[in-house]
Amino acid sequence: MAHDHETHGHHHPDHTDIDWSRMAEHLETQAELFTPLYERALAWLGHKQTEPGLIVDAGSGPGVLSCLLADAFPGARVVAVDGAEPLLQRAQVRAERLGVADRFGTLAGELPGILDDLDYPVDLLWASRSLHHLGDQRAGIAAFAARLARGGTLALMEGGLPARFLPRDIGIGRPGLQARLDALEEEWFAAMRTDLPDSVAEVEDWPALMASAGLRHTGTRSFMLDLPAPTTDRARAYIAASLGRLRDVFGEQLDADDRETLDRLLDPEDAASVHRRADAFLLAVHTVHTAVRTG
Repeated sequence: MAHDHETHGHHHPDHTDIDWSRMAEHLETQAELFTPLYERALAWLGHKQTEPGLIVDAGSGPGVLSCLLADAFPGARVVAVDGAEPLLQRAQVRAERLGVADRFGTLAGELPGILDDLDYPVDLLWASRSLHHLGDQRAGIAAFAARLARGGTLALMEGGLPARFLPRDIGIGRPGLQARLDALEEEWFAAMRTDLPDSVAEVEDWPALMASAGLRHTGTRSFMLDLPAPTTDRARAYIAASLGRLRDVFGEQLDADDRETLDRLLDPEDAASVHRRADAFLLAVHTVHTAVRTG
């Protein structure tokens, strides 16, 4: 269960026709770009779970965050768990390249059931935007909690704010393009949730859901990625890829003016494109919720 669906920064895990070699590169690029945000989140987490023996990255994708966990907690063994074996293969190669392979493993299978294959209770279970791909999120949290050792921490990265790439008025088309795209994404996301197997509507009060699984909420904090304008070429490439996927998915739902604006933003030859304009930036906020198993 990689954590990047086509529009919401994630992809749906039931898609069987995904070109994983191509998707993996995008997932890696995204996670590497967001590394400063993740590092701040893990530093905060390190004050809550100081010396974990076993860490599980539930829904690891290609393992960028798994390796950051290994770096942040040098005494821990890290297991990357995902339903896509090609992504786990990349995670293993990454761990070897970064010199943490001696305390790094992978486990292929769908969450949450695959966690039953773990040999030991988990001291820190990290789930970065993977939980919302489970139809029954309350049951998913309960399954995560059941795998924790006493004193173990569950860390959920869910929620935050939609990413922003451009000013409200960009000088072409109607102002507020990204807000309109956000609205379409929210509708898509709600439909995706409804279509999941065993889908259950749930108030997304993550601390309350963790409490319902017998965990004690220990903190919630949001972390920001701020790459101001004029931003880097790598950030521009990410912005272009993100807007390109939105154009592909929602093109028919946009009016002609917004389609034309997106096409100009994506045309490298156009002076108004994100490839060339000086006001492009990347601003994103992700929220982490933590809870501990006390019994």
